[in-house]
Amino acid sequence: MPHFLNLSDAGGDAIAAMIADAIDRKAARRHSDGSGWPTGQVDADAPLAGHVLAMIFEKNSTRTRVSFEMAIKQLGGSAIVMTGDQMQLGRGESVADTARVLSGYVDAIMIRTDDHAKVMEMAAHASVPVINGLTDLSHPCQIVADLLTLAENGKPLPGLELAWLGDGNNVLSSLIEAAGIFKFNIRAGVPQGYEPDAVFVAAAEAAGARITVHCDAAEAAAGVDVVVTDTWVSMGQAHAHNKLAAMAPYQVDGRLMGAAKADAVFLHCLPAHRGEEVTEAVIDGPQSRVWQEAANRVHAQKSILLWALGRL
Repeated sequence: MPHFLNLSDAGGDAIAAMIADAIDRKAARRHSDGSGWPTGQVDADAPLAGHVLAMIFEKNSTRTRVSFEMAIKQLGGSAIVMTGDQMQLGRGESVADTARVLSGYVDAIMIRTDDHAKVMEMAAHASVPVINGLTDLSHPCQIVADLLTLAENGKPLPGLELAWLGDGNNVLSSLIEAAGIFKFNIRAGVPQGYEPDAVFVAAAEAAGARITVHCDAAEAAAGVDVVVTDTWVSMGQAHAHNKLAAMAPYQVDGRLMGAAKADAVFLHCLPAHRGEEVTEAVIDGPQSRVWQEAANRVHAQKSILLWALGRL
């Protein structure tokens, strides 16, 4: 069963095919005069007509929820959206039993939750594809959209130099996994005690990527092609003042963007806490691609769904 729990579940060839398909489908939704189709209009080939996606949210969501719902709609299918407290899952039914039941109703399951073990258990007991919409370990769907955005901005992945600034979190773990798959390098500017997951780092380095950790933010950003950050306090974490204080030197501001290459781009998976991990001048500035990145979630999700359901 082609589950998509981490990028390695698909592999480089499949992810490259997802990006190419996303570019083609995105272009096909534009009129000759450059204007776009209505967002609810189904793609001409409607490849997932009649298919139903179950979406389970145990964490709040804007981009993941809307992009997946629009993705399945544009592919010709439909979605059922549930939160944990609306399901028997929230009253003690096991993840395994939920997986077995939903497999009899729908064609695929997307789950956004806290513990990565939950998506692994869901996949182990589901007879339909399971997609990781975010866990505390990784966020592979976001990274497919990021890679798509870099491709659209003329940033070839092999040999790319990317700086991550801030918390060594789940998004960084998936970026590091991508670095190993596509042979690019990551400089993680992080405070001591917030380093990236050692398992992801070791796997990426074994695959040929160079992952370095820097205490100095300017050193991490020097001469890079891409600068990426994320919120310093993830969902479910206490808004710890000690953590915010440790992160303060890693704020992406004009000085740090100035240390990168002149044509470097800035990415952020959003939501952003303006004035914390990034200044307004950067996120709204000419090097920012965050709105393109966010919009690309729809196109990335479409290709992920097609791959999971054997249509790519």
